[in-house]
Amino acid sequence: MRMLLKVCFCPDTFNAAVKEGSADQTLKRIIDDAKPEAIYFTEIDGMRTALLVVDVADATQIPAYAEPWFLALNATVEFHPVMTMDDLAKSGLEALGKKWA
Repeated sequence: MRMLLKVCFCPDTFNAAVKEGSADQTLKRIIDDAKPEAIYFTEIDGMRTALLVVDVADATQIPAYAEPWFLALNATVEFHPVMTMDDLAKSGLEALGKKWA
């Protein structure tokens, strides 16, 4: 299942990693391991944030995606199921609208 993985970085931990020069290498290791379909860096609610689109085939894979962020950067992690336009087209949305309208 395609998931949006939202990672918010702990300011103190990430600032220390930037200052000691390990932030880039740590991010690269985690991202290379996750193999995201896409990744974007932004700010959300004043926090440095990464948004990754990943394919989580099974719930047992969740720790493999989350733990590197927790352990290496003291980050918070959220998983949100997402769909492409093609996925939405296959979802039966019109039938649901007729059933529940």
